[in-house]
Amino acid sequence: MRDHGGDIDRAKARFGGADWIDLSTGINRAPWPVPGFSPDALQALPTQAAVDRLRHVAAGWFGCAPQMVLPLAGASAAIQLLPQILPRPHQPGRAAVLSPTYNEHAASLRAAGWQVTEPVTLQALHGADLAVVVNPNNPDGRTLWPSEIAELATYVGHLVVDESFADPRPELSVADAPPANVTVLRSFGKYWGLAGLRLGFAVAHEGIIRALAERAGPSAVSGPALEIGALAMADHDWSRHANTWLAEAALHLDQIMLDEGCELVGGTHLFRLYDTRDAAGLRDRLARGGIWGRVFPYNPRWLRLGLPGSSAEFDRLKSALA
Repeated sequence: MRDHGGDIDRAKARFGGADWIDLSTGINRAPWPVPGFSPDALQALPTQAAVDRLRHVAAGWFGCAPQMVLPLAGASAAIQLLPQILPRPHQPGRAAVLSPTYNEHAASLRAAGWQVTEPVTLQALHGADLAVVVNPNNPDGRTLWPSEIAELATYVGHLVVDESFADPRPELSVADAPPANVTVLRSFGKYWGLAGLRLGFAVAHEGIIRALAERAGPSAVSGPALEIGALAMADHDWSRHANTWLAEAALHLDQIMLDEGCELVGGTHLFRLYDTRDAAGLRDRLARGGIWGRVFPYNPRWLRLGLPGSSAEFDRLKSALA
């Protein structure tokens, strides 16, 4: 089932009100401050020069060569396109998605005709034509080290590593030097807090990048996304401040929820996952105070919360709990 966070319309329809804090996603609520963009970004078609500029800036951020980077309309675009281009030694192709995780991976693979299993151990991925891991994982924050990723790649045909939540944890990333049979996915909107731009990246060797670019077609990324992405990813002063804020905010949120009687399951620097007696009940209690969280159909005890973006939002959260 394609079940996602960010369904704030449903919260409004059920509980009313207009002043909501959406913590149902892992999007940074203290976003990079957009200074505006040039008229050409809106009025002209995206240029190759703008694409190349973003590729170079992103490559510097990831630590890889620019030709290994392809900007796309969100990491979600790559999730939809990769099942169409990756080789299938068997028919139907045999895919394995390390679970539980972001459900769009399995859904897009099934939609493209792959036979999909959803094992819970790394060893159970061995032998797959295509394996998918999310690192850090959504929703439980499970992490794999680059050495574990490199070893896993030797046991599968192709490995997709979704690093959408890895920007605050660069030591976990393999984007700087992915093995030849590995494609790395990165999101822009989550860490920089600008999900509406619909910007993300695939990082891989030349053949995969070329095939993805052909599938994505011309002007796959908007002019504003190209321009803002390049500016934001070059702003290392902001990223240093953001990393400090996110680390402290995660600890603060954990303490609030632990005081509420919840147990920390795990999380990342952008969201936290808690075990509760009744996740839906606690979500609805928060909703009456204008705070929207994320529950999961496969585990009625899990509640995931993104990080509040300011002291005022933390105060709102504590008031809703009280």
